[in-house]
Amino acid sequence: MLQVKNLSKKIDDRSILEDVTFSIPPGSVTGLVGRNGVGKSTLMETMIGILDQDAGEVTYNDMNIHNNPAIKQKIVFSPDSTSMLKNYTVKEIVNIYKMIYTTFDEAYFYTLVERFSLPTGKMANYSKGMKALIQILLAFSTRAEVVLLDEPTNGLDPFIKKRVLQFIIEEVSARNVSVLISTHHLDEIEKIADTVVMLKKGKVDSITSLGDMKNDYMKIQVAFEKSFPQKLEALSNVSILETTGRVHIVLIRGNAEETLYKFTKETPLLLDELPMTLEDLFEYNLGGNGHVS
Repeated sequence: MLQVKNLSKKIDDRSILEDVTFSIPPGSVTGLVGRNGVGKSTLMETMIGILDQDAGEVTYNDMNIHNNPAIKQKIVFSPDSTSMLKNYTVKEIVNIYKMIYTTFDEAYFYTLVERFSLPTGKMANYSKGMKALIQILLAFSTRAEVVLLDEPTNGLDPFIKKRVLQFIIEEVSARNVSVLISTHHLDEIEKIADTVVMLKKGKVDSITSLGDMKNDYMKIQVAFEKSFPQKLEALSNVSILETTGRVHIVLIRGNAEETLYKFTKETPLLLDELPMTLEDLFEYNLGGNGHVS
């Protein structure tokens, strides 16, 4: 298991990460989400050792990653930028990966290249989406046990995105890989993640199991003859997500039955339960539009 323990990082005397703690179990997908500038990329770069932490540690199977470089053979990071690869051919990049990762499976990589119908020439001639896809295939071809992906589906068309997400699920299931995905595409991560870590101002705001999300939260639409009752708005587990005329979209966190009873006592004109989404949870915890990362 990979564990991040009380990780903190400053850049130019500005706190980017503060006391970040979470874990990524084997055979699971963890989503990392948050608004722009919250520190997601910095967190991944610190986890892998590109940046040095100021406090805390990252361990894999109880061994400190930064103090034991050999462990990095088991962990691979795919950044959101492909600029470092643009002057190389695919064959040259494969040779670089083989020098870094002793377990790199060249035959498997080219099988994946064929599966996704990718050319094997110079990366400078690739589209942004092709470069992003190549990086994903390279990462999984290392046969690493932990894969960190920063904005992996940026630049991919919808059809390829769907195939890539299915591929990630296959890898996790077949090889018990641990995957951490930083993304602002909440609808995509909701389809494949087991757990979502939300960052806010460099700290962990919440860690939510998507399997439990619908049990812990409820979304309703409700309308009243007059304004939204103040006694309901004052409830600590009630948040109004949206208002259109008399109709309010409301998120309830915990104590659903008791809270719904309080709503019915106010004789609403309309009261219906709506499907709960990760974007709703993002807005409830962090505020703002779900596509702002």
